[in-house]
Amino acid sequence: MKALVSARVSDSRSDNRKSKIKNRKWAGFFTVVVALTMCGARAEAQQPGKVFRIGYLDASTAMGTSVLLAAFRQELSKLGWIEGKNIAIEYRFAEQKNERLPELAANLVRLKVDLLVVAGAPPTVAAKEATNTIPIVMAFSGDPVAVDLVDSLARPGGNVTGLSALAAELNTKRLEILKDAVPRLARVGVLRLPTQLGARRGSPQMKELGSAALALKLQLEDIETHPETTSFESAFRIAQQKHVNAIMTTANRPFFAERKQIVNLAAKHRLPAIYPAKEFVDDGGLMSYGADYVHLYRHAAVYVDKILKGAKPAHLPVQQPSKFEFVINLKAAKQIGLSIPVRVLERANQVIK
Repeated sequence: MKALVSARVSDSRSDNRKSKIKNRKWAGFFTVVVALTMCGARAEAQQPGKVFRIGYLDASTAMGTSVLLAAFRQELSKLGWIEGKNIAIEYRFAEQKNERLPELAANLVRLKVDLLVVAGAPPTVAAKEATNTIPIVMAFSGDPVAVDLVDSLARPGGNVTGLSALAAELNTKRLEILKDAVPRLARVGVLRLPTQLGARRGSPQMKELGSAALALKLQLEDIETHPETTSFESAFRIAQQKHVNAIMTTANRPFFAERKQIVNLAAKHRLPAIYPAKEFVDDGGLMSYGADYVHLYRHAAVYVDKILKGAKPAHLPVQQPSKFEFVINLKAAKQIGLSIPVRVLERANQVIK
């Protein structure tokens, strides 16, 4: 009996030893499999991921847009998109020649970019005509519904989304500020581009201004100009011949790009002026009221981030600016002998002394 018990105990120990050996073998096998899998995962992670290609289309110049593009790239970087690492940006500038936009847009489409970023209505129209599949993000635009770029602001419905700058609506506010700031203002010269010809009635911006001028009992002098040095000089000579008391520009990319030139001419001719963006005042202009374009470009980067991560433009509402700036430059006012009323200064977000 003892021998039988002893044999069973011996067999049991033998089985346990075999079981342990077998378990060790399986454990070793799984260790090898896991190790190989992890090595594979590490190798895969070390391989460079996809580099998304972004096309940027602008009607103006690289230099004139540099401050805005710097903000755009900075915001992309904050969101984890680094040029040369996981994104590449193809820049195309029409150099103030809108007729070049269709070919530049087509060129970007041929490069098979993953996304297009556009600045203003003409580049957006050119991009939309070049593709109805590649996502298009507007860094800013006028009224995208009015020119059939989107179905509605809330539901764009196609491949276009982004930001609307309320250009036409804000012109009315700028004209009101100009009247309050300039004593005995009666006649205002409006610098506009030939593309806005029709002009006083046809352009949305000129239409809004015409109605506002009537209400404010101001006379508008329509001054057509081109984004060239000689043309700007000619426009200011015409403004003097028409005896205007002040000037303003419509909101568009060419004027923004050539803002330094416009500001200098306004000072030379001692004409009070109000502009659509703070950058004009940064370059010595008298006053500005409008959307924060740096903020718009930063927000355009947020749209790019969402789309590159899988969002569809049709489902991303077009947003209107929520941040507006009224800036006054007292140095510029002193230079032209203008005393701005205190009530106007008190309304400004920033007064440069």
